[in-house]
Amino acid sequence: MDVKDVATNITNITANEEQAYKPHDPVSEPEVIEKHSRKRSITIFVIVSLINVALLVLLWTQLLTPRSDLSQSNSDTSTLGDVSSPLVGKSAPDFTLSNLNSNGGKVSLASFKGKSVVVNFWLSSCQPCQAEAPFLQQSAAKLQAKGVTLIGIDGQESVNDARQFLQKYAVTYTNVQDTVDGTTGINYGITGNPETFFINKNGIVVARWIGELNDQGLQHELAKLQ
Repeated sequence: MDVKDVATNITNITANEEQAYKPHDPVSEPEVIEKHSRKRSITIFVIVSLINVALLVLLWTQLLTPRSDLSQSNSDTSTLGDVSSPLVGKSAPDFTLSNLNSNGGKVSLASFKGKSVVVNFWLSSCQPCQAEAPFLQQSAAKLQAKGVTLIGIDGQESVNDARQFLQKYAVTYTNVQDTVDGTTGINYGITGNPETFFINKNGIVVARWIGELNDQGLQHELAKLQ
């Protein structure tokens, strides 16, 4: 083998080694863009999926949460006892309603002009009203002796239900029934039952009591009638 052949062999070996250790060709630009686009699409899909799951959880929670609407059967329990009213310091709204204690006749607030009046709104299905009824019946005579008239106003229900309530609790003081559309309750701004308003002899509302009335509350409000 001559020198020329040796040189040729060395050249071939070097070329083969360079080919063996040559790094891979870089990924083409379109392939890089495609990979980034696929990654971005996956990310967006994951985010949208998480948002949808959160919305579904929120909707489900709302559906399972009981509504907190005010009911005419119960007072607003967030404020009980002696509370403010836009009517305090103003003339009590007049009313003329059917007497539940008899088979006919009307009772008008105006007919008690010059006397203090306690007006109690109630409903036969209202549990606080049921608990309150015996106390009011016991207090009616005592109030009368002090020159104070107690009047009960039944809400929107049948006359039979109202009279059964009065009979069950042996209520004898004056009770009337509100109009079909509850005009009197609306005029007084009641938020539930029972509610009681104290009106002085000049026809001015001096106090409002929300919820079941007790002796302590009654005495507290009666003091305002003086």
